Amino acid sequence: MLEYSFIGVIKMKIFEDFCKYISDATTINKAFISVFFLTIITLIFFSILKKIMTFFIKKKMTGRGEYIVNQSLMVIINIVEIFILLLIFSEYIKNMMTLISVVSAAMTIALREVIMNFFCGIYLKAKRPFKVEDRIQINDIKGDVTNVSMLSFEVLEVSTKEDNGQSTGVVVTFPNSIIFTTPVKNINKGFKYVWNELLIKVMLDCDLPKNKQEIYKIVNSLETVRSIPKKMKNQIEHANTTNRIYYNKYEPIIYTKIVDDHIELTVRYLMHPKKAKYIESVIWNKIYLAYKDKRIELYTGREA
Repeated sequence: MLEYSFIGVIKMKIFEDFCKYISDATTINKAFISVFFLTIITLIFFSILKKIMTFFIKKKMTGRGEYIVNQSLMVIINIVEIFILLLIFSEYIKNMMTLISVVSAAMTIALREVIMNFFCGIYLKAKRPFKVEDRIQINDIKGDVTNVSMLSFEVLEVSTKEDNGQSTGVVVTFPNSIIFTTPVKNINKGFKYVWNELLIKVMLDCDLPKNKQEIYKIVNSLETVRSIPKKMKNQIEHANTTNRIYYNKYEPIIYTKIVDDHIELTVRYLMHPKKAKYIESVIWNKIYLAYKDKRIELYTGREA
């Protein structure tokens, strides 16, 4: 213990002598130089620590667990870093109060967006109108939330050319304050599944019950569709404790409409929004095979 104390004293002496040397060379107050270098050392130390922690987390974990643990550790490290910086500046904080009171109004105006984003970040963490992996839409931008920080949140954009677009690979960053100025649509808040509709046209003189039965069979042949109604019902019953949401029917349904010389069958079913394109593709492939086998009489256009 004495040896470590002795080494610590020597290091402090070297640091003090270094600060005194810089002070003599620049005529800057020694105390200011000491605070400056301690701040730089602290920032560098914690920057390296964050990189090391991120490296080890990537080695040990993957997926959602990696993100949650990494974010939690970063919050703890940031708090410790701020606490140490406050200790370094503790002697100057009292003297700075008068100056702060004079410039606070100007700083508030200059930093109003940063301050607003910070408090909106607290609101996002506490109220959680959306969370990581939720699909949201703000104005014309739709995507999956990938990160929520104290000042901003990031969304991995999906195409809006169709109802259930695929990822564009573009990451869009929003300031947190946008949640108070622009409506935010959370596509899977409260429950994971959404309704999707497919429009299928069949011949006017077709065997309608047979065609509808075949389409029902195709839609219900997908496990990803067949298993959802029960899950959806349980989630809505749970969500009803905070939101009044209900549906009369959870299983796939087909609506019928006669249009000119054909019949439009609108198939409505529940699905996970991120699997929409895959499910649609599988259903259309099965419908095409049923058409080729003459089990469904699709409308192919007006006859001459």
